[in-house]
Amino acid sequence: MKIADLGDVRINYREDGDPGGAPVVFANSLGTDYRLWDPILPLLPPGLRLIRYDKRGHGLSACPPAPYSMGALIADTERLLDHLGVRECLFVGLSIGGMIAQGLAVKRMDLIRAMVLSNTAARIGTHQMWQDRIDAVKAGGIEALADPIMERWFSKAFRATPELTAWRNMLTRQPDEGYIGCSAAIQGTDFYTPTSGLTLPTLAIAGSEDGSTPPDLVRETAGLIKGSKFHLIRGAGHLPCVERPEEYARVLGDFIQETGHA
Repeated sequence: MKIADLGDVRINYREDGDPGGAPVVFANSLGTDYRLWDPILPLLPPGLRLIRYDKRGHGLSACPPAPYSMGALIADTERLLDHLGVRECLFVGLSIGGMIAQGLAVKRMDLIRAMVLSNTAARIGTHQMWQDRIDAVKAGGIEALADPIMERWFSKAFRATPELTAWRNMLTRQPDEGYIGCSAAIQGTDFYTPTSGLTLPTLAIAGSEDGSTPPDLVRETAGLIKGSKFHLIRGAGHLPCVERPEEYARVLGDFIQETGHA
């Protein structure tokens, strides 16, 4: 656990694996911190430099006043990777993390040589949908949305397990301001045109039970990128790396090998 001082924001990050290995960077979803990736890291191929971070307003990173722009979230990631001397990484982004991946790939091709777009899209939801969620959090905190979010995040089978409590707690313990800020960033983002110009190796992953970014939405975004691959994880919701870590790690590991990144 380390803090990168990027000037206007301080970002919490962590490195695991081989410091001299090929870099793999992970960007997590709205309402989670970098522990989202804990279930899959031990299952990945050896010899990789594994970098995770908490976006602004989440985890142990700074929480500036809302709203945030997607451009600010992308710039935070760009500056963090420059700070760490990262070039030509394989970038894995889930949900809002996948939107950050798309924007960063358009802006800085020197930073990303391949990417995984997990449970994400070029545009997620509608302006009014996000405004309703922002208003609900302002009125009653994240707790007001917690149960519906769990239904979108996880399959019915997973919601019946004791593990659900930990993920619900992770969500509700994120700062309200950070959740509102990042919701505003998603609300204002439509990457259909810039993403359609990307040509880098891309793997899209979807969960069959995902209530936030359904498989057809993820597949549509994958279709914007020439030569991309699509993989559906059955029986998993919005966070398949939590519900199906073995399959998720296998598919990711295969992609890492196929792109020559390991």
